[in-house]
Amino acid sequence: MTPSLPARVRVVVIGAGQAGLSVAYHLRRLGLRPVDEVLVLDRGPRAGGAWQFRWESLRLGTAHRVNDLPGMGDLGLSFATADQSRPARDVVREYYERYEEAYGLGVMRPVTVLAVEAADAASGLLVVRTDAGDVLTEVVVNASGTWGSPFRPYVRGEETFRGRQFTTPEYVRAEDFRGRRVVVVGGGTSAVGFVLELEGVAASTTWVTRREPEFMAGDALNQEAGIAAVTMQDEAAKQGLPLPSIVSGTRLVATPAIAAARERGVLQAHPMFTSIEPAGVRFADGSFEPADDIIWATGFRPELSHLAPLGLRERSGGLAVERGHSLRDARVFLAGYGPQASTIGANRAGRLVARQVVAQLAETTKGPSPEDEGPSLASAP
Repeated sequence: MTPSLPARVRVVVIGAGQAGLSVAYHLRRLGLRPVDEVLVLDRGPRAGGAWQFRWESLRLGTAHRVNDLPGMGDLGLSFATADQSRPARDVVREYYERYEEAYGLGVMRPVTVLAVEAADAASGLLVVRTDAGDVLTEVVVNASGTWGSPFRPYVRGEETFRGRQFTTPEYVRAEDFRGRRVVVVGGGTSAVGFVLELEGVAASTTWVTRREPEFMAGDALNQEAGIAAVTMQDEAAKQGLPLPSIVSGTRLVATPAIAAARERGVLQAHPMFTSIEPAGVRFADGSFEPADDIIWATGFRPELSHLAPLGLRERSGGLAVERGHSLRDARVFLAGYGPQASTIGANRAGRLVARQVVAQLAETTKGPSPEDEGPSLASAP
């Protein structure tokens, strides 16, 4: 059923993943009413953001840590104590459903945003065009994330490959690869997870990385390396440069399962191949690896095509963003972009972006004060 959208609101939030929900939560705390003033649009059929689309074997204990949304603890919910035996996508979806309902965020779904454009110059408004109709607004908070924009590097000859090629969002289950020769490309957690899951199912699995992977002991990302990677993302965002890879600035965690797989020789990384042929991949030394399937676990790019009409992209290729605020258009905010892309970064950005949104609204009309956060929502219906 297509939702009925209001004709005009003060703020439109695009996306109901961790960044979008965090912003919506804080905007309500700052006195803006859900739906009437703050409209959250989400293209997913259900709650859960990108998590609802992840592969069925993924568990919370094997993924990057999922941080709690602000106010989740007041509802008696925490991913730290969630059932790790269940698919992560199911747990996150259920927790987000309860969160949206408890705080009355009024998320409209499924609604796909097609474009964001400037309305008439006199009004200074933006028009958000969707498959459910258009909405006029004073401010747009883009929290569309990256899941819908997987990055796949071009390799010479890829169009000649007779097998199947998948990106991370297209991977569903290991059983789909039973008895097949699979090449997994990528140096991050997803690629490692695919290699481990395919062991004993695929006829053969070859792991290929652009850089020699680095492993560290423990059960969390190296904090120092993580901070350095986020700092690089932040500097790139401020300068409007394409965002660098987070994986290239961090190391893989050698959990017991990963350490054991390395000892068995399962996680033996091969250098990136230089070309793709109809029946497999060719490496720089001339060696050839037959393949039926190639899985590209090579990361993502921010999903921003719907913002193209606003002309926010710099000549260098990126968007100039500081503290979640577009430097080219004061009416546009980007939550979960660049250094805010992790779950903890997105949650912290929610309050920061929400306060700036209220300040921006106050530039033209008297809005609620950023200092007046109103009563606690812990007991909200």
